[in-house]
Amino acid sequence: MTTGDIVEELDDEADFSAFVLARQQRLVRFAYLLTGDPHQAEDIVQSALLKVYRRWDHITGSPDAYVRAAIVNEHHSWWRRPVRRREVTNSDLVTFTDPAVTSEPAADHDLRAQIAALPRQQRAALVLRYYEDLTEAQTAEILGCSVGTVKSHTSRALKNLRVTMREATA
Repeated sequence: MTTGDIVEELDDEADFSAFVLARQQRLVRFAYLLTGDPHQAEDIVQSALLKVYRRWDHITGSPDAYVRAAIVNEHHSWWRRPVRRREVTNSDLVTFTDPAVTSEPAADHDLRAQIAALPRQQRAALVLRYYEDLTEAQTAEILGCSVGTVKSHTSRALKNLRVTMREATA
């Protein structure tokens, strides 16, 4: 390893550290919206950032998009793990609250519960499109699917939310 390689590696570490410090809270909040569990969100972000760190010097384009894609992929892999797989019950949905919000109106809580009950792909599409304010193309890139699939997931998610929220208020 040459002196130039060591200096470049230190620059990469400093760049990565600055990126994490600037965006960590937003990334955890993003993961929380995907999972509905603040502890799992932190674990997923930590695992994703570890994987991103290993590839940091090879990332071209937007590191934000790369990290969000890593978080979504990590969420999907955690969901597939047999130990973590579980059925979502109504009692789980009641605990789905945003840690940044100390008190929220009942309608917001109901909406969060309904979003938590959506299938994970629909929930991911909604979070990326409306919380992260990404375009359909950016969302498709992160989810690793076509723009049409993003439109389909988003449309189905909104339809499901309309139906369940209408039932909840009836």
